[in-house]
Amino acid sequence: MKFVISSTDLLNHLQAVSRVISSKNTLPILDNILFKLQDNELVITASDLESTLTTRLTLENASGDGLIAIPARLLTDTLKEFPEQPLSFEISTENYSVVISTENGKFNVVGQNGEDFPQYPLLKDDAKTTVRMSAEVLLHGISRAIFATADDELRPVMNGIFLDFSSDNMTFVASDAHKLVRYKRFDVQTETDSSFILPKKPASLLRNILAREKGDVVIEFDDKNALFTMTDYLLVSRLVEGNYPNYSSVIPSDNPNKLIADRLDLINSLRRVSVFSSQASNLVKLKLGTNQITVSAQDIDFSISAYEKLQCQYEGEEMEIGFKSTFLIEILNNLASQEIVMELSDPSRAGLFLPLGADSDDDDLLMLLMPMMINI
Repeated sequence: MKFVISSTDLLNHLQAVSRVISSKNTLPILDNILFKLQDNELVITASDLESTLTTRLTLENASGDGLIAIPARLLTDTLKEFPEQPLSFEISTENYSVVISTENGKFNVVGQNGEDFPQYPLLKDDAKTTVRMSAEVLLHGISRAIFATADDELRPVMNGIFLDFSSDNMTFVASDAHKLVRYKRFDVQTETDSSFILPKKPASLLRNILAREKGDVVIEFDDKNALFTMTDYLLVSRLVEGNYPNYSSVIPSDNPNKLIADRLDLINSLRRVSVFSSQASNLVKLKLGTNQITVSAQDIDFSISAYEKLQCQYEGEEMEIGFKSTFLIEILNNLASQEIVMELSDPSRAGLFLPLGADSDDDDLLMLLMPMMINI
Protein backbone atom coordinates (compact mmCIF):
# COMPACT_ATOMS: atom_id res chain seq x y z
CA MET A 1 0.00 0.00 0.00
CA LYS A 2 1.15 3.55 -0.74
CA PHE A 3 0.12 7.02 0.39
CA VAL A 4 1.39 10.60 0.52
CA ILE A 5 0.79 12.73 3.63
CA SER A 6 1.89 16.03 5.16
CA SER A 7 4.66 15.50 7.71
CA THR A 8 3.19 18.09 10.12
CA ASP A 9 -0.33 16.73 9.83
CA LEU A 10 0.84 13.17 10.49
CA LEU A 11 3.03 14.23 13.42
CA ASN A 12 0.17 16.13 15.10
CA HIS A 13 -2.08 13.08 14.98
CA LEU A 14 0.71 10.70 16.02
CA GLN A 15 1.63 12.83 19.04
CA ALA A 16 -2.00 12.85 20.15
CA VAL A 17 -2.51 9.08 19.95
CA SER A 18 0.98 8.09 21.15
CA ARG A 19 0.22 9.55 24.60
CA VAL A 20 -1.78 6.36 25.18
CA ILE A 21 1.27 4.14 24.90
CA SER A 22 2.60 2.90 28.23
CA SER A 23 6.31 2.75 29.05
CA LYS A 24 5.76 -0.74 30.51
CA ASN A 25 3.64 -2.58 27.98
CA THR A 26 2.84 -6.23 28.66
CA LEU A 27 2.60 -6.92 24.90
CA PRO A 28 5.49 -5.82 22.63
CA ILE A 29 3.02 -5.01 19.81
CA LEU A 30 1.66 -2.16 21.98
CA ASP A 31 4.93 -0.25 21.51
CA ASN A 32 3.72 0.25 17.95
CA ILE A 33 1.11 2.43 16.28
CA LEU A 34 -1.38 0.67 14.03
CA PHE A 35 -1.85 2.07 10.52
CA LYS A 36 -4.91 0.95 8.55
CA LEU A 37 -5.43 2.24 5.01
CA GLN A 38 -8.80 1.70 3.40
CA ASP A 39 -10.65 3.67 0.72
CA ASN A 40 -8.26 6.64 0.90
CA GLU A 41 -8.76 6.90 4.66
CA LEU A 42 -5.86 6.36 7.07
CA VAL A 43 -6.86 5.16 10.54
CA ILE A 44 -4.14 5.47 13.20
CA THR A 45 -4.52 3.61 16.50
CA ALA A 46 -2.55 3.34 19.75
CA SER A 47 -3.44 1.33 22.85
CA ASP A 48 -2.28 0.22 26.29
CA LEU A 49 -5.15 -2.34 26.58
CA GLU A 50 -6.90 -0.11 29.17
CA SER A 51 -7.37 2.78 26.70
CA THR A 52 -7.40 2.84 22.90
CA LEU A 53 -7.22 6.07 20.90
CA THR A 54 -7.97 6.21 17.18
CA THR A 55 -7.76 9.08 14.69
CA ARG A 56 -8.68 9.34 11.02
CA LEU A 57 -7.12 11.25 8.13
CA THR A 58 -8.54 11.51 4.63
CA LEU A 59 -5.80 11.17 1.98
CA GLU A 60 -5.86 12.59 -1.54
CA ASN A 61 -3.04 10.44 -2.84
CA ALA A 62 -3.30 6.79 -1.73
CA SER A 63 -3.48 3.34 -3.29
CA GLY A 64 -4.08 -0.11 -1.91
CA ASP A 65 -5.54 -1.23 1.40
CA GLY A 66 -3.67 -2.78 4.30
CA LEU A 67 -2.77 -3.00 7.95
CA ILE A 68 0.63 -2.61 9.63
CA ALA A 69 2.06 -1.81 13.08
CA ILE A 70 4.98 0.66 13.04
CA PRO A 71 7.30 1.41 16.03
CA ALA A 72 5.83 4.51 17.69
CA ARG A 73 8.94 6.15 19.14
CA LEU A 74 11.04 5.65 16.01
CA LEU A 75 8.34 7.20 13.84
CA THR A 76 7.51 10.20 16.06
CA ASP A 77 11.18 10.97 16.81
CA THR A 78 11.92 10.98 13.07
CA LEU A 79 8.94 13.15 12.14
CA LYS A 80 9.84 15.74 14.79
CA GLU A 81 13.00 16.52 12.83
CA PHE A 82 11.26 17.08 9.50
CA PRO A 83 10.21 20.51 8.29
CA GLU A 84 6.75 20.68 6.73
CA GLN A 85 6.86 18.59 3.55
CA PRO A 86 5.01 15.75 1.82
CA LEU A 87 6.09 12.25 2.88
CA SER A 88 5.60 9.19 0.66
CA PHE A 89 4.96 5.90 2.47
CA GLU A 90 5.44 2.63 0.63
CA ILE A 91 4.47 -0.35 2.78
CA SER A 92 4.76 -4.05 2.04
CA THR A 93 2.20 -6.14 3.91
CA GLU A 94 4.19 -9.28 3.06
CA ASN A 95 7.51 -8.54 4.80
CA TYR A 96 6.23 -5.45 6.74
CA SER A 97 8.89 -3.13 5.33
CA VAL A 98 8.14 0.58 5.43
CA VAL A 99 9.94 3.04 3.14
CA ILE A 100 9.43 6.71 3.91
CA SER A 101 10.60 8.92 1.05
CA THR A 102 11.23 12.66 1.17
CA GLU A 103 12.50 15.04 -1.47
CA ASN A 104 16.06 14.52 -0.24
CA GLY A 105 16.19 11.05 1.26
CA LYS A 106 14.78 7.67 2.21
CA PHE A 107 14.10 6.08 5.59
CA ASN A 108 13.61 2.33 6.03
CA VAL A 109 11.59 0.96 8.95
CA VAL A 110 10.51 -2.58 9.78
CA GLY A 111 6.97 -2.96 11.08
CA GLN A 112 4.91 -5.86 12.41
CA ASN A 113 1.77 -7.69 11.39
CA GLY A 114 -1.15 -5.37 12.14
CA GLU A 115 -3.42 -8.38 12.70
CA ASP A 116 -1.60 -8.98 16.01
CA PHE A 117 -2.69 -5.58 17.35
CA PRO A 118 -5.45 -6.03 19.97
CA GLN A 119 -8.92 -4.77 19.06
CA TYR A 120 -10.78 -2.49 21.44
CA PRO A 121 -13.81 -3.93 23.27
CA LEU A 122 -17.32 -3.42 21.93
CA LEU A 123 -20.09 -2.04 24.11
CA LYS A 124 -23.11 -4.17 24.95
CA ASP A 125 -26.09 -2.77 23.03
CA ASP A 126 -28.63 -3.89 25.65
CA ALA A 127 -26.75 -2.12 28.48
CA LYS A 128 -25.48 0.94 26.62
CA THR A 129 -26.23 4.54 27.57
CA THR A 130 -25.65 7.38 25.07
CA VAL A 131 -25.12 11.04 25.96
CA ARG A 132 -24.30 13.94 23.64
CA MET A 133 -22.67 17.14 24.88
CA SER A 134 -20.48 19.93 23.58
CA ALA A 135 -16.73 19.42 23.64
CA GLU A 136 -16.41 22.63 25.66
CA VAL A 137 -18.62 21.30 28.48
CA LEU A 138 -16.71 18.03 28.71
CA LEU A 139 -13.36 19.87 28.59
CA HIS A 140 -14.40 22.24 31.40
CA GLY A 141 -15.60 19.37 33.57
CA ILE A 142 -12.43 17.31 33.16
CA SER A 143 -10.15 20.35 33.57
CA ARG A 144 -11.89 21.43 36.78
CA ALA A 145 -11.79 18.00 38.39
CA ILE A 146 -8.72 16.07 37.26
CA PHE A 147 -6.26 17.70 39.69
CA ALA A 148 -8.26 16.38 42.67
CA THR A 149 -8.11 12.69 41.66
CA ALA A 150 -6.14 10.32 43.89
CA ASP A 151 -3.34 7.81 43.35
CA ASP A 152 -4.62 5.20 45.77
CA GLU A 153 -3.95 1.52 45.07
CA LEU A 154 -6.23 0.45 47.92
CA ARG A 155 -9.21 2.50 46.70
CA PRO A 156 -9.10 2.52 42.89
CA VAL A 157 -12.52 4.23 42.66
CA MET A 158 -10.83 7.42 43.89
CA ASN A 159 -8.34 7.35 41.01
CA GLY A 160 -10.74 8.77 38.44
CA ILE A 161 -13.43 11.33 37.72
CA PHE A 162 -16.99 10.36 38.61
CA LEU A 163 -19.47 11.40 35.91
CA ASP A 164 -23.04 11.36 37.21
CA PHE A 165 -25.94 11.92 34.79
CA SER A 166 -29.50 12.68 35.84
CA SER A 167 -32.68 14.29 34.47
CA ASP A 168 -31.67 17.60 36.15
CA ASN A 169 -27.95 17.94 35.51
CA MET A 170 -24.59 16.30 34.94
CA THR A 171 -22.02 16.27 37.74
CA PHE A 172 -18.24 15.81 37.62
CA VAL A 173 -16.70 14.74 40.96
CA ALA A 174 -13.10 14.03 41.96
CA SER A 175 -11.55 13.59 45.39
CA ASP A 176 -8.39 12.27 47.05
CA ALA A 177 -9.91 12.37 50.58
CA HIS A 178 -8.10 15.69 51.30
CA LYS A 179 -9.66 17.82 48.58
CA LEU A 180 -12.85 17.44 46.57
CA VAL A 181 -14.24 19.06 43.41
CA ARG A 182 -17.91 18.99 42.43
CA TYR A 183 -18.79 20.62 39.11
CA LYS A 184 -22.43 20.61 37.95
CA ARG A 185 -23.72 21.35 34.46
CA PHE A 186 -27.43 22.09 34.16
CA ASP A 187 -27.37 22.17 30.34
CA VAL A 188 -26.71 18.40 30.11
CA GLN A 189 -29.52 16.05 31.13
CA THR A 190 -30.45 12.43 30.49
CA GLU A 191 -33.76 10.60 30.62
CA THR A 192 -32.46 7.98 33.04
CA ASP A 193 -29.96 8.25 35.88
CA SER A 194 -26.58 6.72 35.07
CA SER A 195 -22.93 7.15 36.01
CA PHE A 196 -19.39 5.89 35.50
CA ILE A 197 -15.86 6.48 36.82
CA LEU A 198 -13.38 7.61 34.15
CA PRO A 199 -9.72 6.77 35.00
CA LYS A 200 -7.22 9.61 35.21
CA LYS A 201 -5.15 8.65 32.14
CA PRO A 202 -7.97 8.65 29.56
CA ALA A 203 -9.35 11.81 31.20
CA SER A 204 -5.98 13.47 30.59
CA LEU A 205 -5.96 12.22 26.98
CA LEU A 206 -9.43 13.66 26.45
CA ARG A 207 -8.43 17.02 27.91
CA ASN A 208 -5.61 17.25 25.38
CA ILE A 209 -7.83 16.40 22.40
CA LEU A 210 -10.91 18.40 23.46
CA ALA A 211 -8.90 21.63 23.54
CA ARG A 212 -8.91 21.45 19.71
CA GLU A 213 -12.49 20.19 19.28
CA LYS A 214 -15.35 22.47 18.31
CA GLY A 215 -18.34 20.18 17.82
CA ASP A 216 -20.24 17.75 20.03
CA VAL A 217 -18.89 14.65 21.73
CA VAL A 218 -20.97 11.47 21.80
CA ILE A 219 -20.38 9.41 24.96
CA GLU A 220 -21.52 5.78 24.97
CA PHE A 221 -20.91 3.58 27.99
CA ASP A 222 -21.92 0.33 29.66
CA ASP A 223 -20.77 -1.21 32.94
CA LYS A 224 -17.22 -1.94 31.67
CA ASN A 225 -16.19 0.56 28.99
CA ALA A 226 -16.87 4.06 27.67
CA LEU A 227 -16.51 5.26 24.09
CA PHE A 228 -15.99 8.94 23.25
CA THR A 229 -16.61 9.87 19.60
CA MET A 230 -15.24 13.24 18.42
CA THR A 231 -14.74 14.84 15.01
CA ASP A 232 -11.42 13.15 14.14
CA TYR A 233 -10.78 11.02 17.22
CA LEU A 234 -12.32 8.05 18.98
CA LEU A 235 -11.31 7.02 22.52
CA VAL A 236 -12.31 3.76 24.16
CA SER A 237 -11.53 3.40 27.87
CA ARG A 238 -12.02 0.67 30.40
CA LEU A 239 -13.87 2.13 33.37
CA VAL A 240 -12.98 1.93 37.05
CA GLU A 241 -15.19 -0.74 38.61
CA GLY A 242 -16.89 -0.13 41.94
CA ASN A 243 -19.19 2.38 43.60
CA TYR A 244 -18.06 5.96 44.10
CA PRO A 245 -18.28 7.12 47.76
CA ASN A 246 -21.18 9.31 48.89
CA TYR A 247 -19.39 12.61 48.35
CA SER A 248 -22.41 14.74 49.35
CA SER A 249 -22.11 13.60 52.96
CA VAL A 250 -18.71 15.30 53.43
CA ILE A 251 -19.85 18.71 52.14
CA PRO A 252 -20.81 20.78 55.21
CA SER A 253 -24.14 22.57 54.73
CA ASP A 254 -24.11 25.04 57.64
CA ASN A 255 -21.24 27.50 57.11
CA PRO A 256 -21.96 30.81 58.85
CA ASN A 257 -18.43 32.23 58.39
CA LYS A 258 -17.92 33.68 54.92
CA LEU A 259 -14.81 35.31 53.44
CA ILE A 260 -14.43 37.04 50.06
CA ALA A 261 -10.85 37.67 48.90
CA ASP A 262 -8.89 38.47 45.76
CA ARG A 263 -7.76 35.11 44.43
CA LEU A 264 -4.37 36.14 43.00
CA ASP A 265 -3.46 38.23 46.06
CA LEU A 266 -4.17 35.24 48.29
CA ILE A 267 -2.20 32.84 46.05
CA ASN A 268 0.83 35.14 45.96
CA SER A 269 0.75 35.62 49.72
CA LEU A 270 0.50 31.87 50.29
CA ARG A 271 3.46 31.24 48.01
CA ARG A 272 5.63 33.72 49.89
CA VAL A 273 4.61 32.68 53.38
CA SER A 274 4.58 28.91 52.75
CA VAL A 275 8.36 29.04 52.16
CA PHE A 276 8.60 29.40 55.95
CA SER A 277 6.33 26.44 56.75
CA SER A 278 7.54 23.08 58.02
CA GLN A 279 8.68 20.89 55.13
CA ALA A 280 7.02 17.91 56.79
CA SER A 281 3.52 19.42 57.02
CA ASN A 282 3.44 22.50 54.70
CA LEU A 283 1.00 23.95 57.23
CA VAL A 284 -0.18 27.53 56.77
CA LYS A 285 -2.58 29.24 59.17
CA LEU A 286 -5.33 31.61 58.14
CA LYS A 287 -6.49 33.96 60.90
CA LEU A 288 -9.81 35.50 59.93
CA GLY A 289 -11.04 38.75 61.46
CA THR A 290 -13.02 41.84 60.49
CA ASN A 291 -12.12 42.63 56.87
CA GLN A 292 -8.66 41.11 57.31
CA ILE A 293 -6.99 37.76 56.81
CA THR A 294 -3.56 36.95 58.25
CA VAL A 295 -1.58 34.25 56.47
CA SER A 296 1.18 32.78 58.65
CA ALA A 297 3.61 29.88 58.76
CA GLN A 298 6.52 28.76 60.90
CA ASP A 299 9.15 26.05 61.11
CA ILE A 300 10.12 25.60 64.75
CA ASP A 301 13.07 23.33 63.91
CA PHE A 302 14.78 26.15 61.99
CA SER A 303 13.36 29.06 64.06
CA ILE A 304 11.86 30.76 61.02
CA SER A 305 8.41 32.26 60.59
CA ALA A 306 6.46 34.67 58.41
CA TYR A 307 3.08 36.35 58.20
CA GLU A 308 1.23 38.68 55.85
CA LYS A 309 -2.03 40.59 56.24
CA LEU A 310 -4.51 40.92 53.38
CA GLN A 311 -7.66 42.99 53.06
CA CYS A 312 -10.84 40.99 52.53
CA GLN A 313 -14.55 40.92 53.26
CA TYR A 314 -15.33 38.67 56.20
CA GLU A 315 -18.58 37.96 58.00
CA GLY A 316 -18.50 35.64 60.99
CA GLU A 317 -16.66 34.88 64.19
CA GLU A 318 -12.94 35.40 64.52
CA MET A 319 -11.21 32.09 63.92
CA GLU A 320 -7.92 30.47 62.92
CA ILE A 321 -7.80 27.50 60.57
CA GLY A 322 -4.87 25.52 59.12
CA PHE A 323 -4.47 24.08 55.63
CA LYS A 324 -1.75 22.28 53.70
CA SER A 325 -0.36 25.12 51.57
CA THR A 326 0.24 23.04 48.43
CA PHE A 327 -3.38 21.82 48.42
CA LEU A 328 -4.77 25.29 49.10
CA ILE A 329 -2.74 26.88 46.29
CA GLU A 330 -3.80 24.08 43.94
CA ILE A 331 -7.48 24.73 44.66
CA LEU A 332 -7.13 28.50 44.22
CA ASN A 333 -5.28 27.95 40.91
CA ASN A 334 -8.24 25.94 39.61
CA LEU A 335 -10.83 28.59 40.46
CA ALA A 336 -10.88 30.94 37.49
CA SER A 337 -12.73 33.92 39.02
CA GLN A 338 -11.02 37.13 40.14
CA GLU A 339 -12.44 36.81 43.65
CA ILE A 340 -13.20 33.66 45.63
CA VAL A 341 -15.62 32.88 48.43
CA MET A 342 -14.48 30.76 51.37
CA GLU A 343 -17.23 29.30 53.58
CA LEU A 344 -16.32 27.84 56.97
CA SER A 345 -18.13 26.39 59.94
CA ASP A 346 -15.29 25.79 62.43
CA PRO A 347 -11.52 25.01 62.33
CA SER A 348 -12.09 21.25 62.47
CA ARG A 349 -14.43 20.99 59.50
CA ALA A 350 -13.81 21.24 55.76
CA GLY A 351 -13.64 24.63 54.10
CA LEU A 352 -15.64 25.31 50.94
CA PHE A 353 -14.14 27.35 48.10
CA LEU A 354 -16.37 28.86 45.43
CA PRO A 355 -15.85 31.30 42.55
CA LEU A 356 -17.50 34.67 43.14
CA GLY A 357 -19.96 34.95 40.31
CA ALA A 358 -20.52 31.88 38.12
CA ASP A 359 -19.42 31.86 34.47
CA SER A 360 -23.04 31.19 33.51
CA ASP A 361 -26.32 29.97 34.95
CA ASP A 362 -25.56 26.53 33.49
CA ASP A 363 -22.73 25.59 35.84
CA ASP A 364 -22.04 25.31 39.57
CA LEU A 365 -18.50 24.78 40.88
CA LEU A 366 -17.63 23.83 44.46
CA MET A 367 -14.25 22.83 45.88
CA LEU A 368 -13.59 21.48 49.36
CA LEU A 369 -10.41 21.19 51.41
CA MET A 370 -9.96 19.37 54.69
CA PRO A 371 -8.18 21.42 57.39
CA MET A 372 -5.06 20.48 59.34
CA MET A 373 -4.81 20.46 63.08
CA ILE A 374 -3.13 23.54 64.56
CA ASN A 375 -0.90 22.85 67.55
CA ILE A 376 -1.45 25.74 69.94
